[in-house]
Amino acid sequence: MSKVSVLVVDDAPFIRDLVKKALRSYFPGLQIEEATNGRKAQQMLGRARFDLILCDWEMPEMSGLELLQWFRAQPEGAGVPFVMVTSRGDKANVVEAIQAGVSDYVGKPFSNEQLITKVKKALHRAGKLAQFQVGESPRPSTGTAAGSVANLTAGRPEAPARPAAAPVSSPLLSASRPAEKAAPAPAAAPAAAQSVRGQGQLRLAGEQFACVIKTLSLRDALVVVRRGERLPQVFETVVLDLEQDSDRSVARINGYVHAVAALEAKVDCEWIKVTIKFVDQDPEKLDYLSRLIASGTAQSHYSPGA
Repeated sequence: MSKVSVLVVDDAPFIRDLVKKALRSYFPGLQIEEATNGRKAQQMLGRARFDLILCDWEMPEMSGLELLQWFRAQPEGAGVPFVMVTSRGDKANVVEAIQAGVSDYVGKPFSNEQLITKVKKALHRAGKLAQFQVGESPRPSTGTAAGSVANLTAGRPEAPARPAAAPVSSPLLSASRPAEKAAPAPAAAPAAAQSVRGQGQLRLAGEQFACVIKTLSLRDALVVVRRGERLPQVFETVVLDLEQDSDRSVARINGYVHAVAALEAKVDCEWIKVTIKFVDQDPEKLDYLSRLIASGTAQSHYSPGA
């Protein structure tokens, strides 16, 4: 029996390594290949057949959406599961991917359980899951309506309801991201953070924090968030959503938690500092960050990091 093969496509080595580690720990014997962007993946798909494709959306040279559109147009591309693993969870992006023929959707940041659940589902549909002696299943996806937009974006753990939770404008949009706990407006931060007006959203698997941007560079960011029941963990994957005032566009920057510390030297400190190291290598995102930093510096929104 031939081995089941998976192609992992992402321009960030850190994300590729996380995906490969999760797959190898749950699917012994799985053959994994990787590509750093859509163009290289296209070349690999032209030479070999894969049983599953896990692909990022935003990449240099050829995006994940462009790769998906090309692949579905190939004779051998119709029945192969193609799963988007991306921070683009907006309704318009999800619908666009569905129209292009995406099989499923994993929002960044993701937990191992969320990723494995989607991979098991894709391999089952392809008739390949039976080749593995898998262990206990991770928490199952909550989506049940096959082929629907809600099913494609379901499967995130729901956070407990809190009185301060902000209303969600679209059920689809709320389903396309990990369930979020309400985060307080960062304007209430202590004096040490009030002088910086740059704000954003820090997304973890199943959680979201409103944050104040203290420093921002092409390599990392220092943000301040309110201390909650769950603290960000070192090496945990995150997505930092940054909004540019000029056109209200949002940059979704993938990274991981490098350090976590209290904002003040006291045990009951309400605010914590989180250092995030960026892993994206997409030139478009780096250019966006450069413009964001330049614009923010002029408006006192962001302080360039060293």
